[in-house]
Amino acid sequence: MPRFMGLVRMEEGQGNPPQALFDAMDSYIGEQAQQGHFLDGGGLFGLEDAVNFVVRTGEVTRVDGPYAEAREAVGGWALLQYDTLEEAIANQEEFAALHAKHWPECTMVATLRQISDAPPEA
Repeated sequence: MPRFMGLVRMEEGQGNPPQALFDAMDSYIGEQAQQGHFLDGGGLFGLEDAVNFVVRTGEVTRVDGPYAEAREAVGGWALLQYDTLEEAIANQEEFAALHAKHWPECTMVATLRQISDAPPEA
């Protein structure tokens, strides 16, 4: 059964979501988990404590937050499992629609990517 990574990117500084969205998400995620689709996931803290390791020309550099230039950040993630790509896409659209309905003033991008279970071909 294909697995997918769902990511939510949001503009920094939008504030906290309203309680109505938290309630709707609890219900939606509960249903998805009961059906065996939601395997794991959660929200992420802001960028102020983020740490990046940048690899450039064979050198590793640590870059700590805050990041003044950052406008968008990953705000949450989910490990999902569906029978088909079409089913995964439909449910990711449903997930995005919850945000539009319960937090219409937010700007967010809900991304869905299939997880590769095989090593890359040479």
